[in-house]
Amino acid sequence: MSVVEQYARAHIVTDADLVEEEQTAVPVVLRYDPEDDPRTVRVGLPGTHEWTIARALLEQGLRAPAGSGEVRVWPCGRVQAIVEFHSAQGVSVVQFESKTLSRFLRRTYTATAQPVGN
Repeated sequence: MSVVEQYARAHIVTDADLVEEEQTAVPVVLRYDPEDDPRTVRVGLPGTHEWTIARALLEQGLRAPAGSGEVRVWPCGRVQAIVEFHSAQGVSVVQFESKTLSRFLRRTYTATAQPVGN
């Protein structure tokens, strides 16, 4: 089994008045390590923010609103998905392209597939 790491771009959704440069997509790291915990994935936001999400929650949230604990995921239109992270410091709302998350999830399932022995 191998680690799956995928770099993506996402938009931080906020109600603050941002200048145009701050409205651009930010780099995000999607990471899956089956040796660490095969049921979770990690989302690394800019800075030191890293969140652990149940892989099944992320998958469910691409089709319909889903949430557990500090994380909520839901589809937003036909091509976007929202991941909302709650903490004592506030709420971070991140908008992804759904196909990016779907591609990442497919790769995680391929990484955990066990080869059939002869």
